Amino acid sequence: MTRKLSIAFVHPDLGIGGAERLVVDAAISLKNRGHRVVIYTMHHDLSHCFEETRDGTLEVRVGGNWLVPPSINGRFTILCTVLRSLMLARKLTNDNEQYDIVFVDQLSAPIPLLKYARAHILFYCHFPDYLSASHDSFTKKLYRVPFDLLEEFTTGEADEILVNSRFTQETFRNAFPHLSRIPKVLMPALNLLKYDTPADMDDPSLRAFQTNKKIVLSINRFERKKDIGLAIDAFELFLSKSKAEGKQVTQASSNATPGNSSDGCCLIVAGGWDPKVLENTEYLKELDTHARRLGLCTRVISPQTISPEARRLLPGDVVSAPTILDTLIEYKDDSEASVPSKEQEDPLALVDVLFLPSFTENQRAYLLSAAKCVVYTPTNEHLGIVPLEAMYTRTPVVAVNSGGPRETVQNGKTGYLCEPVKEEFAMAIAKILSMSDSKRQAMANTGHETIKEKFSLDTFGEKLENIILNTMEHPTSSSTVLGVLLTLFIIFTAGTTILVTIWWS
Repeated sequence: MTRKLSIAFVHPDLGIGGAERLVVDAAISLKNRGHRVVIYTMHHDLSHCFEETRDGTLEVRVGGNWLVPPSINGRFTILCTVLRSLMLARKLTNDNEQYDIVFVDQLSAPIPLLKYARAHILFYCHFPDYLSASHDSFTKKLYRVPFDLLEEFTTGEADEILVNSRFTQETFRNAFPHLSRIPKVLMPALNLLKYDTPADMDDPSLRAFQTNKKIVLSINRFERKKDIGLAIDAFELFLSKSKAEGKQVTQASSNATPGNSSDGCCLIVAGGWDPKVLENTEYLKELDTHARRLGLCTRVISPQTISPEARRLLPGDVVSAPTILDTLIEYKDDSEASVPSKEQEDPLALVDVLFLPSFTENQRAYLLSAAKCVVYTPTNEHLGIVPLEAMYTRTPVVAVNSGGPRETVQNGKTGYLCEPVKEEFAMAIAKILSMSDSKRQAMANTGHETIKEKFSLDTFGEKLENIILNTMEHPTSSSTVLGVLLTLFIIFTAGTTILVTIWWS
């Protein structure tokens, strides 16, 4: 019988992104196998997190957030994050609980201090942070030097290192030349039972996008590196070509002809949006402006739980319809109006692109089941959970032919892999939307069976458990003395960096 372990997860921000989904699923899989699991995080917003982290399924402890802010006037984010991670690590070691394994996710900086927990440390690297960070000016390069070195040194302090794909494994080896160890590949899993649960159709928020149109769906955080603009450009080109070829595709606008919305298409852009993250608010506005400049009619649905201050951070009004539509659409009863308006018949009748920031789990379930096609636009994405979700829910995928999707999407069988140009994406979207029901069903079934076989939570949990047990057979990689020295190095370089950067700027 397998020994029951006490396992702590350390994750920076327990929101609703792909990295957070992996942590939640990993914790659930180990808990299901009889182990005790606790998640430590610096930020856990109950209105912006996965259900399992707020309904009691998983124990979550928050720390490291009481002294250092997430940023200083929108700057020094990595510095603040590193300092907050040290405080979180200190909380874990002060809890006086003996853990067998500490699973550190995304940020390696707290690993030296976590040595005081006297547990084996497993680090999961989604992608080297310094490759994702900006180095486009001398000041930024100078600012990043100690943190880039720090990432490599502290990563090497883990007892075991995992990555999420072969693409990330190769990137890791090139990014950290001083580390001789080759990380093991452990691809994320999906909690398939959750995706087998149909959407609650009594949810009034679904009325805002229950449409007769064919839905093309994009799911990504509102971050510029996700290249969501590519989805908008490709969709606009698809509409233009369809119209030019005489197909029955309506380009919704203020003067659209009533009655033909059932022949049209709509792009729904859903994703993580946090009003406290400047890039999220700026990028959503940029995308909305870009779509309107292309002649597309847009609308933004306000999140269900949002403060008046945060609501003002959403884009402003558009021409033919209010940009912000409350998730509960008010319908007039027959006594007030004998003839229903076009939008009462179809809320997206006049909409080409619908933005859905901070969507709910139920909205996600509905959109994945209703979409005819999912477009996934990041280039060199380390893995990509969205293509896995789409394929399991029997929705063909169009993704960039690079990074993780090359290992998960079977070109021509479960979707299409394209170069990151609008012409190829538009052509792939057209192929999927125009294919016969039998061909689309075959593609959908292939994707579903592939994910069921290779990415189940049981399979993932068994692999992770074996890795953990194997790691515990070996002594920890270094002593707490080195942890002290590296921690002092972090504090010293952080202080020096901020002083030099302020002086230089």
